[in-house]
Amino acid sequence: MAEILALVEARLRTALGEPDARAAVTFLGTDRIEVLRFIDGDIVRYATLGMSAQPMSDPTAVLADPVKGPRAELVLSVRGGLADTDQVLRKLAVLAASPQVEGLIVAPGASLDVGEPLWPGAPFTSVLVAESGGLVEDLELDEAVPRSGSAGGGGRETGGTLEPVRFLPLLPMTHNEAAWKRVRGAQELQEKWLSQGTDLRDPLRHSVVLD
Repeated sequence: MAEILALVEARLRTALGEPDARAAVTFLGTDRIEVLRFIDGDIVRYATLGMSAQPMSDPTAVLADPVKGPRAELVLSVRGGLADTDQVLRKLAVLAASPQVEGLIVAPGASLDVGEPLWPGAPFTSVLVAESGGLVEDLELDEAVPRSGSAGGGGRETGGTLEPVRFLPLLPMTHNEAAWKRVRGAQELQEKWLSQGTDLRDPLRHSVVLD
């Protein structure tokens, strides 16, 4: 849905300013995913654009609803100038395409692993999905937004309400943190980070001390 993506990009621009770079990645059998880069002082933010074009569906469902379901985009914030973090662009696109490719529902508290360092020298191969609504507010979608598959090939459906697009922050995890999170849960890991004053934007930080 091009109309939804236009609204999503407008919300990103309102919250983060004008992107200074963007890249597009297309995977076999999926829609194109773009990654936009925003600079805010010494902070570099990367936001996906395209994940929310289709709703995420339960992988156990016999038939996926082409209209209803949760929608999201991913946002990663790091300190610039400390590492070649632009190498994360394709990996973010891979994560954003995972609902289409693997039938995943990406939600707060989930772990996502790319199987290799997020950027050269990074001690992280995975991220924790955090709650939305902070950096970029959720985008409420008008139920009259044109929907793919509408009757008449392009008409408007107004029955039912589309779920909002949520902009989910990604928090890089070290291998030890990811393993600890699997046992103790996302909330306890976030409490560890908070209690130890962890700079989660440091692209080369070490693991927190874990019990």
